[in-house]
Amino acid sequence: MTSLHRATPDPLRARRRRKPIVTLKSVANEAFELFFALLALLALGGSVAVVAFRILGGAPGRSVLAGIAPLQLAVPALVTSVSMLGSLYFSEAVNYRPCVLCWYQRIAMYALAIVLVIAAVRKDRSIRPYATALASIGGTISAYHWLLERWPQLDTGSCSADAPCSVPYFEVFGFVSLAFMALCAFVTVLVFLWVVSPTSAATLESDLTPESTKELT
Repeated sequence: MTSLHRATPDPLRARRRRKPIVTLKSVANEAFELFFALLALLALGGSVAVVAFRILGGAPGRSVLAGIAPLQLAVPALVTSVSMLGSLYFSEAVNYRPCVLCWYQRIAMYALAIVLVIAAVRKDRSIRPYATALASIGGTISAYHWLLERWPQLDTGSCSADAPCSVPYFEVFGFVSLAFMALCAFVTVLVFLWVVSPTSAATLESDLTPESTKELT
């Protein structure tokens, strides 16, 4: 069995990553790229922390999860809305042409943003199954897209030559691309919809007996 190796950088990949002449616009673009990359990492880090609190348990973890339970819909709504605005900025203002996989992720992300904002305003948690389906599909596509950027040999022929899916427009810190940002957003939605839930919050709060609260002091 042969192992997968990165392909030799093609001319298009080299052209996209070629450093442009420093201008005010290019500096602003780099600042926005860094800004959205940091937001994505923050969302991912927060999601990992939430899962860790759930797994490890303990009085402090139960207290934290019970405290963020009211944000179950608000955080996913905020994350998907910012992701939607970010993608529009990069495509409409910076003129980064979306590839086929980007469009599939946009369909899931934009639908999630609209549904979750309405659900957050109305405090309607019945949308969890529908939002989960969209986030799962979008997360799977974005994960494949990010892996495709690492190993172009994984391409199944779904991408066009003029907008290849395997060539990222930028990579902050060497790995945070637009596909990775989308993946962070979808993961955050899934974590807050299922790890942070009102039912779990009620259970967590009931577990905070006088004996357990002593652990917090």
